[in-house]
Amino acid sequence: MTTARTDVLTAARAQVLEQGIGLTPAQVREMLDLPDERLDDLLELAHAVRMRWCGPDVEVEGIISLKTGGCPEDCHFCSQSGLFASPVRSAWLDIPMLVEAAKQTAKTGATEFCIVAAVRGPDERLMAQVAAGVQAIRDELDINIACSLGMLTQDQVDRLAEMGVHRYNHNLETARSHFPNVVTTHTWEERWETLRMVRAAGMEVCCGGIVGMGETLDQRAEFAGQLAELEPDEVPLNFLNPRPGTPFGDLEPMSGPDALRTVAAFRLALPRTILRFAGGREITLGDLGARKGLLGGINAVIVGNYLTTLGRPAESDIDLLGELEMPIKALNETL
Repeated sequence: MTTARTDVLTAARAQVLEQGIGLTPAQVREMLDLPDERLDDLLELAHAVRMRWCGPDVEVEGIISLKTGGCPEDCHFCSQSGLFASPVRSAWLDIPMLVEAAKQTAKTGATEFCIVAAVRGPDERLMAQVAAGVQAIRDELDINIACSLGMLTQDQVDRLAEMGVHRYNHNLETARSHFPNVVTTHTWEERWETLRMVRAAGMEVCCGGIVGMGETLDQRAEFAGQLAELEPDEVPLNFLNPRPGTPFGDLEPMSGPDALRTVAAFRLALPRTILRFAGGREITLGDLGARKGLLGGINAVIVGNYLTTLGRPAESDIDLLGELEMPIKALNETL
């Protein structure tokens, strides 16, 4: 252990844990440079920050795709793009199936159910189906409803707010400087504008991205800083799970230590934000890594399967939370 390394963590403890001030991108970069032998110390600090500024509760969410595949965008990580030779094909979910998925999600103890569609942005048909789905779910059960429908117009933002959508997810995906290497059919700025309108309409902002898409450590730190500038209510943190047929299909998954360093560093950059384990954690971290992540800054999980990849069984995550004595956030605390 070097004095310089110790001072980095000591300074972070004073700034983030004691004062609640998130790390700057330059400071995040220092965390990402910590050697493996310092990882446990970093995770311990991130967990202490999470406990102090967010509390012990863990938010549980389920997601389902209303419209899968056939997307016209070229996000290089995504097998739902209609531009790549991936095995995912376009499909729609009907309203009864949507309601049943929400019911199954609620049975796990989840307080959030997210309706997702693989589109650049919603057309009138999709907006009508979302409205019908939201109403049908509300008629059957008490759960917060979130949506992720791509880029929005002001009118669409207003309509979703009127439907009572609790939170809107639209990921920036990666650092602004790396974005053109990931997506070419739209810009980072277009995504940012949707998020600005969502916040102005009074919905909660859910915005994160994927790490391990060929970005440098500088760009990973840049991304953490840009998320902090946005001040989202929730940041879903995904780890690239390379999908066959996509431009990123041959990239190597991140190592477990790098993924955990990223989790902890993002927590130190975003001390008061819901930081959610999302896609890719199964292949990147496995069961042991999931446990370490939950003790290293994470305070929310997506349970069950993701949009195009399999997740851990919901029961496994619920059992792990119980074992770690982490209470699941109650619905009335999220309203």
